[in-house]
Amino acid sequence: MATIDLGALQNVRLERDGHLAVVVVNRPAKLNALDDQTIAELDAVFAALDADDGVGAVVLTGAGDKAFVAGADIAVLAKQGVLDGKENARRGQALTLRIEQSRKPVLAAINGYAFGGGLELALACDLRFCSRAAKMGLPEVSLGILPGYGGTQRLPRLVGPGRALQMILTGDPVTAEEAERIGLVNGVFEPGELLASTKAVAMRMVSRGPQALALAKQAVHRGASLSLPEALALEADLFGLASSTAEMKEGMAAFLAKRKAAWLRS
Repeated sequence: MATIDLGALQNVRLERDGHLAVVVVNRPAKLNALDDQTIAELDAVFAALDADDGVGAVVLTGAGDKAFVAGADIAVLAKQGVLDGKENARRGQALTLRIEQSRKPVLAAINGYAFGGGLELALACDLRFCSRAAKMGLPEVSLGILPGYGGTQRLPRLVGPGRALQMILTGDPVTAEEAERIGLVNGVFEPGELLASTKAVAMRMVSRGPQALALAKQAVHRGASLSLPEALALEADLFGLASSTAEMKEGMAAFLAKRKAAWLRS
């Protein structure tokens, strides 16, 4: 993707609250729809946050009170052919992999519509919380296409193939309550409480060991595609790696001394 100057973001807003970063898709007039510029900016922002040792966790949300991300820009998709369609999918998939593979916990605060690419962004996050007014879905088949930013792969892994196929093949959205019932989101909050409540969960993660968080994420994501014996071997390797760190020594010493751990962050 093109190099993006983080000081000149057009469609994404980056905020900091101590060791917590808040990434806001900022196109409310377009319901925060994803276009090439927005995808490139999000990719650059998440790359920078992953490299920033001062960031402990990230919350991703949308500007305004109507949409998290309402999907991709249909006017752009309508003009695509085979080659640029594949390239578009690869570009969106690269962003979702960037989010999923971040060393930092990433939490989605779904403040409204999360359709198509918007839901696929949320699926790449580690946890998802939504407002009671939110609606989520993958409506691509109603446009003659299919989800292309990872939705056909991540949704079945999260809610099971049967529920995923129902959502994908009908294109019908689900409500916040249904999303929580099927395990698509981790919790539902009133609209005015969503961001603060999601940030509170993120801050609990910030208070934990940063290297331990990164290794735990790695164990879960890499282990998901392995057999159980292979995944357990991976877990043991990562557990051993964690046991060699100064962070482990500080965490154990703090526990035994009944004090808060002083994690190393810039």
